Amino acid sequence: MDQTDSYPVKLYIYDMSRGMARQLSAVMLGTQLDGIWHTGIVVHGKEFFFMGEGISSCPPCGTPLGEPDSVVDLGSTEVPAELFMEYLFSLADSTYRGDKYNLFEHNCNTFSDEVAQFLTGKKIPSYITDLPSDVLSTPFGQALRPLLDSIVINPGGTNITGQR
Repeated sequence: MDQTDSYPVKLYIYDMSRGMARQLSAVMLGTQLDGIWHTGIVVHGKEFFFMGEGISSCPPCGTPLGEPDSVVDLGSTEVPAELFMEYLFSLADSTYRGDKYNLFEHNCNTFSDEVAQFLTGKKIPSYITDLPSDVLSTPFGQALRPLLDSIVINPGGTNITGQR
């Protein structure tokens, strides 16, 4: 019987506000936010994330964001690197093209959630995926929505479509 290889899968979580959300959100939004979250999935020795230029990768902690604020162990996957890259290329050509990026509805966190489920069957923590609706449920969030919709997050890395 063949031994199946297993690969660790981690969720890297970064606070894009660098602590400002925790300090100012209650005053500005009327609700407490612990951070403005950017996430990436780390598997097969690389960190993968979605941004305005599409799906990108870099060495773990290789974005200008530096070290993650926290790391969640999502378990392990039996999906080998080649199959995972085929999956990512299919996403990059369809659902997660750069022009599909939207800060509230289709962002790095929706990507991380989908990839985590593909690899491990587990979702990422709901406090991350619920953040956009938490912000938009406030009057200030609604007022800022036109401005926030125009923002595209780009934490660096190399677009995976250039790696074929």
